[in-house]
Amino acid sequence: MYLPADFEQTDATQIAALILAAPLATLVSHAGDALRADHIPLIMTKTKLIGHIAHANDLHRKLEDGAAVLAIFSGANAYITPNSYPSKADTHEVVPTWNYEVAHVHGTIMFHHDRKAKLGAVGLLTKMMETRTNGGDAWRMSDAPADYLNDKLDGIVGFEILIMQVLAKSKLSQNKSDADRLGAAHTLGDHPIAGRMQNLHSK
Repeated sequence: MYLPADFEQTDATQIAALILAAPLATLVSHAGDALRADHIPLIMTKTKLIGHIAHANDLHRKLEDGAAVLAIFSGANAYITPNSYPSKADTHEVVPTWNYEVAHVHGTIMFHHDRKAKLGAVGLLTKMMETRTNGGDAWRMSDAPADYLNDKLDGIVGFEILIMQVLAKSKLSQNKSDADRLGAAHTLGDHPIAGRMQNLHSK
């Protein structure tokens, strides 16, 4: 990833927050003689990413345990118009750009076919998303009949990705003046990335 110093995100808390807010990862791997991309929600711990796929998904047959993979998490993004910069009126030396936040997690994958690992992977994701979605009325795996749940678990494969490297980028107009950065944020209104831009100081 092209990573200018102005935009490099090294704050582990901010990176974790991005991944928590946008858990659907693009999982890039090299299967055979071609690259492939799978779209899979993942949970991140301090040392690994945890997820599961359908047994029918041949990823677990194409990749050997220990294969290198890249999980890409994409946060908020927005087009930035030159019209939003106050400096345009002075110099007209402005061009459009795109602001965004993204995290790249490099690691090695290990697949799990045992019931305990699969139950754990599904349980972590379900608890996180159901609490976020329904609060105290969250659906629980125990709400489903045991035989039905077992049948569903038979249809998936769990996996873990041991984290080797994390690179993250927050392109939020840090390379602009405060006036231009705040002008762009104002133009975006209540867009999720606008608040992130407003809370920065230009370098």
